[in-house]
Amino acid sequence: MSAAQRALATVLELLIGDRQADRAVPPTGFTVWLTVLTAGAMAFLAVFALALTLATGRLADRWADSLAQAVTIRISAPAEQRQAQTDAVLRILETTPGVASARALQTTEQAALLEPWLGPDLPIDRLPLPRLVEVVGDDLDAQGLRLRLAAEVPGAILDDHTRWRAPLVEAASRLRLLGWTALILIAGMLGAMVTLGAQAALAANTEVIRVLRLVGARDAYVARAFTRRFTLRALTGAAGGALLGTLAVAALPSTDAAGGFLTGLSFAGWGWLLPLLIPPFAAITAFAATRRAALRALARFE
Repeated sequence: MSAAQRALATVLELLIGDRQADRAVPPTGFTVWLTVLTAGAMAFLAVFALALTLATGRLADRWADSLAQAVTIRISAPAEQRQAQTDAVLRILETTPGVASARALQTTEQAALLEPWLGPDLPIDRLPLPRLVEVVGDDLDAQGLRLRLAAEVPGAILDDHTRWRAPLVEAASRLRLLGWTALILIAGMLGAMVTLGAQAALAANTEVIRVLRLVGARDAYVARAFTRRFTLRALTGAAGGALLGTLAVAALPSTDAAGGFLTGLSFAGWGWLLPLLIPPFAAITAFAATRRAALRALARFE
């Protein structure tokens, strides 16, 4: 029998079950609620961890892409030379490969950029602020442009936003790692709680298991009954938790309502299908944890 056939047989066995073996597992009691509620809570948290992990990556990629496509030229020169140097910079940019557009920011635009930090009543016309030129392009040779500006317009300094991009990429990688670590911890907690529930059920059904052994039941037969019951409980609880988690993520404020700060804090596109994988994953985790716990407990059972 191939691996695929064995996996299919295991799935069918879990779905169909064995009525005689199922009697060894209590259909009600605290172990039922322990397993179902734990699986639901872990699935709910897993949905949020997954959504935050994907959203963080999308947000950092979007910021990095927008910064990579735009550079800024800062012109620091005396007031009487500032306009002449600005015109010289714009002429250089007209003949620079990779430049899609370039424009000098108006005084009002620079005031708007400084307003969040210095207030709305800033006398910008009295301050020796540098002139800013916004450059948008693709595959721009920043180093070559920087050298040309240094030779022709000494007062112009090119900023390609490398200082901004590097922290974003590093932060994104760390947050993604934290997100996946959280998912691993959630899976571990689910396995631990299901193991405790299975051990409690085994201890509560000592007499039933002893009778089954007396009539010739093997440990694998008894373990299979516990594995099936707890796997289905975990699947049910995880399905409910994943559904609630997905609805909660969908109910988060939109980009406009959040003022742009919570941009993308949800699933996007095919990402909405990922919560569907959480219940099967929880069932697999419960299957492995319960089977291992049951076989180890039965091996020590007298």
